[in-house]
Amino acid sequence: MTSAHFTILLGGTITVTDRLQKAVAGTRVIAADSGMRHASVLGLTPELWVGDFDSSDADLMSQWPDTPQQPFPAAKGVTDGEIAVSEALSRDAKRLTLVGALAGERSDHALFHLLYAVSLAERGFDVVLTSGTEEAYPLLANELALDLPVGSLFSVAGFTALDGLDIENARYPLADFALAFGSSRTISNVAEGPLRLRLKSGKAIVLARPYDLTGA
Repeated sequence: MTSAHFTILLGGTITVTDRLQKAVAGTRVIAADSGMRHASVLGLTPELWVGDFDSSDADLMSQWPDTPQQPFPAAKGVTDGEIAVSEALSRDAKRLTLVGALAGERSDHALFHLLYAVSLAERGFDVVLTSGTEEAYPLLANELALDLPVGSLFSVAGFTALDGLDIENARYPLADFALAFGSSRTISNVAEGPLRLRLKSGKAIVLARPYDLTGA
């Protein structure tokens, strides 16, 4: 395989949607522990299954007897998800779609995935996180264009103070806006067409709900 686009299957919950299926179509796949349970419902065949396998039961293991496994001890210094991403990068990944990264019982893992995505974006990788109904995109000092349905909800959450933030094609547009760290000013906006964001400095994540048309 020569594709530089990898899907990483993580342990959070997902909803199979058209956008999710489109996002993973034709990608190479690596599963992290219980993230393997998403492979069947998405019609994917991972090339590698990594982790300590503490959350993969015998039934799941028996469904994928031919998938190469890379086991790790439970007492390790990184998460199964980070191991899976590292394996993708070692295979020359340039784009990463992290499936099951945003929801589940472990909010600490979900928060880590958001921070990790920003870190990967700083290193030049194209990253999106998705649960099927919610998507997240790192926003750094650059421009980000998102094809969101008209009327769908989105928010910009700053991990630092943000300077020079532009938001176009939204119900509440902004131009050269300075967002204080911790401010809720950019939470709950509504896309009114293909969304375009620009940032002069700072680190943020854009959280979008393309199937939520309830309005802000």
